[in-house]
Amino acid sequence: MRRLTSLDELIDFRQRIMSDRREETPIPTLVVCAGTGGQASGAGGLMRVIKRHILECSLSEKIELRVTGCQGFCEMDPFILVEPGNHLYPRLQLEHVPRVIEAALTGTVDEELIYRDAQERKPFFNQNEIPFFAKQTRTILGNNQKLDPIRIYQYIERDGYGALEKALLKDDSDWIVEQVKESGLRGRGGAGFPTGTKWELARASAGGQGQKYVVCNCDEGDPGAYMDRSLLEGNPHAILEGMLIAGIAIGASEGFIYVRSEYPLAIKHTTIAIRQVRDLGLLGADILGTGIDFDVNIVRGAGAFVCGEETALIRSIEGFMGEPRQRPPYPIERGIGGFPTCINNVETLANIPVIINRGAEEYAKVGTTGNTGTKIFSLVGKIKNTGLVEVPLGITIAEVVHEIGGGPKGKRIKAVQTGGPSGGCIPAERFDLPIDYDSLVEAGSIMGSGGMIVMDENTCMVDVAKYFMNFLKEESCGKCFTCRKGTQRMHEILEDISEGRGTLYQLD
Repeated sequence: MRRLTSLDELIDFRQRIMSDRREETPIPTLVVCAGTGGQASGAGGLMRVIKRHILECSLSEKIELRVTGCQGFCEMDPFILVEPGNHLYPRLQLEHVPRVIEAALTGTVDEELIYRDAQERKPFFNQNEIPFFAKQTRTILGNNQKLDPIRIYQYIERDGYGALEKALLKDDSDWIVEQVKESGLRGRGGAGFPTGTKWELARASAGGQGQKYVVCNCDEGDPGAYMDRSLLEGNPHAILEGMLIAGIAIGASEGFIYVRSEYPLAIKHTTIAIRQVRDLGLLGADILGTGIDFDVNIVRGAGAFVCGEETALIRSIEGFMGEPRQRPPYPIERGIGGFPTCINNVETLANIPVIINRGAEEYAKVGTTGNTGTKIFSLVGKIKNTGLVEVPLGITIAEVVHEIGGGPKGKRIKAVQTGGPSGGCIPAERFDLPIDYDSLVEAGSIMGSGGMIVMDENTCMVDVAKYFMNFLKEESCGKCFTCRKGTQRMHEILEDISEGRGTLYQLD
């Protein structure tokens, strides 16, 4: 890969790649979802059979295979999506692959294998018409199915690093921060702090004497949540581009991606992406001759839930045990090594190129006032369509659960748990609640990173409380007595209640 040495070279390089793509004569493409979930369900076998069939039948000039990260419809893994036409063939067996290839080559649809509604058995010939997809606004997640995560050219073909180009052409960090502020983007990792405000404070911080850091938080410890993992697996370049822009905006020279070791595929794809961007000249010293220095490295966490908290994460990056500390000072004032550190969640950073490319005003048209853009949720539990869903903020819980999720598998749905161990359970009678940061807090829960666990009438709510309390007890770092012993004692009380030894005193 030729190293680019100037902004003009980047502009010319991107234009040539995008132009070459437009001039290509499209041929049928088999898109295989091969994220962690897809591979666990058998995507590897599908890929081997596809490659063997293409070689044996000399079809390499007539059909393509695109291996992607998670596309979201986890309930239907392993599946093949055929382009053009967006024909979705779910839960495939290996012997079905030749039939799917034959249909793709002839421009037809195998109606026996095509996706059908579970109840009415109605066939859907286009993925976008399937209820699971029709209600979504796949601004971020939708790119996963369009590119191979380890091929930087495919990312650039789809206007990748165009936002970086715009930011460098503007040569104005104030403009970048103002765009993020005007977009209304709030942190997607938990509390929803305004991202533009955080960047503004980090840029103004003088504590680093020139040294500042950007950190991408991919610790993601909530049970049932896997949004960040899937984004990093499926489109690592979007996160790297967001980090580059963040670095330019606040004046940072180094970035870290903090990712738990349980995410080997995310680490693999991100490592490859970092190497590709370095080789291209978009990371390192004097990027494109602009005088900007910025590099990114991966830090592997040991999978401690507490390291999702900013100050504990910083301690872990520094090589110490992950323990939180009192704030203030906040990380944007004193973080890694005592220097200002701006920490953003994976999904937050993936939104940055979208904001810069589309413009803040256009971005803010999605969602509601004070809660703009989309949010990705991992929809799991007692529901027909499990998977990752990306919806505009302000959509109701009922729309997500019943229209996108397809409703209950059997028993009537009782509640939805959001926000992980720090969140709460929202009962079915409140499913008309709009999903945004403020409404969920008023209902006694939080947005969190985006886990959404659906529970039916067979679910015991005492057991749910006991499960999460046990999780917190096990994950406590032990630094503070209140947490170290308090979570243990609360778990003991819940255990007594669930086993028939409870007293009124314990209920109080």
